[in-house]
Amino acid sequence: MTARLVIAGTHSSVGKTTIAAGLMAALRRRGLIVQPFKIGPDYIDAGHHSAATGRSCRNLDTWMMPPQAVRSLFTHASRDADIAIIEGVMGVYDGVGYEAEMGSTAEVAKLLQAPVILILDVSKLARSAAALALGYQRFDPDLPLAGFILNRVGSRQHGAGVAAAIEKATDLPVLGWLPRAESLKFPERHLGLVPVVETSNEFALVEAAGEAVMRQLDLDRILALGRNTSFNREPEGSMAAFASDLRLNSGCDSPILAVARDEAFHFTYEENLELLQAAGARLAFFSPLRDTALPDGTAGVILSGGFPEVHATRLAANVSMKQALRNAHERGLPIYAECGGFMYLTEAIIDFNGCEHCMVGLLPGRSVMSKRLTLGYRLARAVGASWLFASGELVRGHEFHYSHWENRPADLPPAYTLLPSSGAGGAWADGACVGNLLASYIHLNFWAKPELAERFVAACRG
Repeated sequence: MTARLVIAGTHSSVGKTTIAAGLMAALRRRGLIVQPFKIGPDYIDAGHHSAATGRSCRNLDTWMMPPQAVRSLFTHASRDADIAIIEGVMGVYDGVGYEAEMGSTAEVAKLLQAPVILILDVSKLARSAAALALGYQRFDPDLPLAGFILNRVGSRQHGAGVAAAIEKATDLPVLGWLPRAESLKFPERHLGLVPVVETSNEFALVEAAGEAVMRQLDLDRILALGRNTSFNREPEGSMAAFASDLRLNSGCDSPILAVARDEAFHFTYEENLELLQAAGARLAFFSPLRDTALPDGTAGVILSGGFPEVHATRLAANVSMKQALRNAHERGLPIYAECGGFMYLTEAIIDFNGCEHCMVGLLPGRSVMSKRLTLGYRLARAVGASWLFASGELVRGHEFHYSHWENRPADLPPAYTLLPSSGAGGAWADGACVGNLLASYIHLNFWAKPELAERFVAACRG
């Protein structure tokens, strides 16, 4: 049975990623195999966790996946690990709505029976931190809350005083505290933290967090909490079995699926890639920034999300790659694009400064950056039958972007009809499905619907 811990917070920006990544790095230094997880649809935090552990971070999302899929993914990914460290999302009780826990850190912790360590930002608190901690403890008695970590402590006296007050009020341990320090802040920009692949000192940041955790936190006690769980491992669900069983199908005759991966395109769920491999695909990574051609023998293409707007000048300058994608489309290869990948396929990207950068042009119109954030879970209904979906098929996804599609032709067939996460309210069209090209702003996690991987590979074989 793999030990497990959830690193949760009272609210966003409390320091969850810094402390979670630091804890992962510190435990790895001890020689432990650490499997990272991130709750919710977040690619950027997951990248920092992968850098800290040397293992691919997985996303656990109880809105996008049924409970069985979340459990099976956790078991599958952590099967050979000594401990799983799971970073929460937003505040520990924050989820899809205001009246229920769906999609929250609390729901995942209870689903996996994983002890929770709650982070409190005490930079502007003293004894009042004890009232805050007690409130979080009593709000849901079923939450397996095991202890606290204090962040942004002003001094040793401050940390000791707050810790004593919290322990007296809750009868739970404070496992240490981290000081206020600029060196422990990961850089940010418009979609949150700067991705680790774009950070020149990516390992220095993770190492600094690991050093701070080793100095300031009680690692022995934290490990003991992670190992003290009543969780009884259930047999791997059908989706985990799918991944292991179908791996036998891969071989030299398997189709080559070209996957964009560089500083501009790297928002890809690892489980999507694993399921595609399980269904028989051979993955070949390429860089739209640097490569002049698709990998030899490419039978299908994935253009994942990322930050094409940040690297638009270089993308525009790589004329050979843009032509290679146009040639692939003309040859009938299935091309699947999400968010940033979809933006890359339009005629141009207009960046935050109003500068226009010529893109691939497989889709008419332009992707225009703005200050308006589009964020949320979406129910997506396939508008028509395609190589990936049956007509009317419903899938769950999410979107997170600061751009909009300008000058979209009214007669261009959309990929989806979108509904809010509740299923109620108005519907609107998104993306495009034109022959072998399927592109939209929606991110999908195939682990919730593994047959998508089988269909994708079948289309590549075709």
